[in-house]
Amino acid sequence: MKRIAYIILQLTWGLPQTLLGSALYLKNLDRPREKYLSCINTHWKSRGGISLGLFIFTPDAKTPNYEKIRVHEYGHTIQSLILGPLYLPLIGIISYTWANLPCFKRLRKEKRIPYTACFVEAWASRLGERVTGEKAIWH
Repeated sequence: MKRIAYIILQLTWGLPQTLLGSALYLKNLDRPREKYLSCINTHWKSRGGISLGLFIFTPDAKTPNYEKIRVHEYGHTIQSLILGPLYLPLIGIISYTWANLPCFKRLRKEKRIPYTACFVEAWASRLGERVTGEKAIWH
């Protein structure tokens, strides 16, 4: 029942991010995928992860900390359920900026600041751990 509610909510309340996730999923059809809890996990060529509605994209399962990254990305799907159409402007923009802007990359490297120092990332890891019962990535 929880799985059905999750899917319905991602297809309605979380529709904008699920549509973007669908497009990215179609772009990565040649990549391995699996069901992870209530979402579809695609192993893409990137070293990082992304979460868009019903879809999470994680590195290859041989990547160090792969399982922890997957739990973190699943936490982002819970943020999507909570925030609905506000997920992309609130979580997506902040997360993308924190992950990709050279000044933030440099800051994290030079000051040894963990990726989860950004509140939206820490929240995703906490939610992922709470919902899955598994450990999320914290650095």
